[in-house]
Amino acid sequence: MTTALLFSWDMRPEVILLLGLLAVVYLRGWLRLRALPVAAAAQSQDQHRALAAGWRLATYWAGLLTLAVSLMSPIDVLGGQLFLMHMTQHLLLTMVAVPLLLIGNPFPVLMWGLPRKARRPVSAVLSERSPVRRPLAMVTSPGVVWLLYISALIGWHDPALYNLALRNPFVHDLQHLSFFITTMLLWWHILGAAPRLHRSLSAGQRIVYTISVVPVNMIIGVVIAFAPSPIYSHYLGVPRLLGLSVMEDQMIAGILMWIPGSEMFFWAALIVLTQIVNAEAKKPVQTNAPWLVDEQVAVSVR
Repeated sequence: MTTALLFSWDMRPEVILLLGLLAVVYLRGWLRLRALPVAAAAQSQDQHRALAAGWRLATYWAGLLTLAVSLMSPIDVLGGQLFLMHMTQHLLLTMVAVPLLLIGNPFPVLMWGLPRKARRPVSAVLSERSPVRRPLAMVTSPGVVWLLYISALIGWHDPALYNLALRNPFVHDLQHLSFFITTMLLWWHILGAAPRLHRSLSAGQRIVYTISVVPVNMIIGVVIAFAPSPIYSHYLGVPRLLGLSVMEDQMIAGILMWIPGSEMFFWAALIVLTQIVNAEAKKPVQTNAPWLVDEQVAVSVR
């Protein structure tokens, strides 16, 4: 049974179609940006060059591949048998796939990949005059996104909801979708990716914003890891795999959420801090003002 599960792939047509479409549209937009003549991009040549960098295509496609693996590979199948595999699936969705996708700054590239007729409605919705822009900006503000992320994180780890998600495929998909969307919005603010609907967070604010979600994530992981009894009854009624007891499985799952699940946020904060230090190092050296020179100080004292 274990061997069969390890090689079980659930090839979901809707997932393959959506990920394939996103991959093609992004590639089309990336190629169009690469093909822009210098004259056409004279005013924003650096921005176009940055958007069409090869590493952006690589990271975006890596994010799509991570999504495919997490949703259709044996990880998904084993998630119903082992809590640690279900936790691994969630970490791949939120802590690996989402940052990779947003590092690719997908919105402008996807816009370039769309047909012109399809671009216009999207541009109209996000324009300054659009009646939708202001409500959209309100519901995706940093504070609201933070609350949505924390609510999804805490809510879906409620035993009743978690068990329901494991037993009902529709609820399971809804769980994954809510995790993915709220995490995408959170990292959107952290990375400052397009589209820009709000005033960008300063480097210091991004560090605080990033670290602020860690305590909740760590507390949930610690509670799961050190719980004295099984939290999710679903795993009591399934065959045990890999020789792990229910409590051992639960402890490992909690540790995965506690340490690797929090570590990604610390790395993000460290990267932002490194950017601050590098920006300071690149500033021109300031020369001493005349009144700071020893001779001038001596004169002024007299």
